[in-house]
Amino acid sequence: MELFPPIPLAEWRDCKETLHRFAQVVGKIRLAASVRRNHWWNVPFHLTGRGITTRPMGRGDGDPFTIDLDFVSHQLMAASLDGTVVSFPLYGQSVASFHRATLDALAELGVQVDIPAPKPFDLPDAARPFAEDTEHAAYDPLQVNRYWRVLSQVALVLEEFAADFSGKASPVHHFWHTFDLAYSRFSGRHAEQPAEADSVTREAYSREVISFGFWFGDDTFPEPAFYSYTAPEPPELAKEPLVPGNARWVARNDNHLAVLGYDDARAEADPRTAVLAFYDSAYRAGARCAGWDVAALACPGGITDQHLAAPPGLMQA
Repeated sequence: MELFPPIPLAEWRDCKETLHRFAQVVGKIRLAASVRRNHWWNVPFHLTGRGITTRPMGRGDGDPFTIDLDFVSHQLMAASLDGTVVSFPLYGQSVASFHRATLDALAELGVQVDIPAPKPFDLPDAARPFAEDTEHAAYDPLQVNRYWRVLSQVALVLEEFAADFSGKASPVHHFWHTFDLAYSRFSGRHAEQPAEADSVTREAYSREVISFGFWFGDDTFPEPAFYSYTAPEPPELAKEPLVPGNARWVARNDNHLAVLGYDDARAEADPRTAVLAFYDSAYRAGARCAGWDVAALACPGGITDQHLAAPPGLMQA
């Protein structure tokens, strides 16, 4: 199977817009039915061998339940702890019918979830309830399956990159807010937020962080790309070198993103190695400028045990 198959935004824009809203419907259920974690880590999806999952949910007032989106058979599957599964097809649905079918599936499991704001978050139609959106109804199974395969391949690269850091770090997870795959490293130091910052931003960036990820493109940046940013952004960050040669700094919302275009990575002789090198160069750029102790936070090969990390001749019990 091809590593990083082509997925130009123009070929599946309508499908992506529908799928993004499907994900937000399920994501808002996850938000309402899970215990809050620092930096909103309770909210994102995790990948499975067939799609994405909410993981088990519940606040102790009933049996745990899970919602999976299966991008092989193209079904939503809601399951309860007793083994009951309710499913329906993802294709042939508008956002309105998907929203209704999802709530009906949960009701069949005996699950009641109150979604405080059942409408899109930070999307152009944020004022329109999911229940009224019959506009977004495009679903191409081939394109959706490709999206999941790209997610899975990039997730493995991020997992490999994550292995070399021993400090506080997020899981590799898929945010339904921005529809990106992300992994974040933290210095451990507090980061002050401006008074006007909203509550989502304040929690997400309450500690110094360097984030890495991949998105599929949107109207403001219409191409799939690997990215990294440092928050708060230290002075002179955008003057730091990046690799490979096609990587660049892009000004965005008064800050800078390190960006490696997906197609630029695909054009490299070894795309996986190029992406790992890009993430490492972006990390070192942010860490140098922000004064992180890179050596103390490192654990090459995922090993922090000095005994295991010692040369073979010194590894005697």
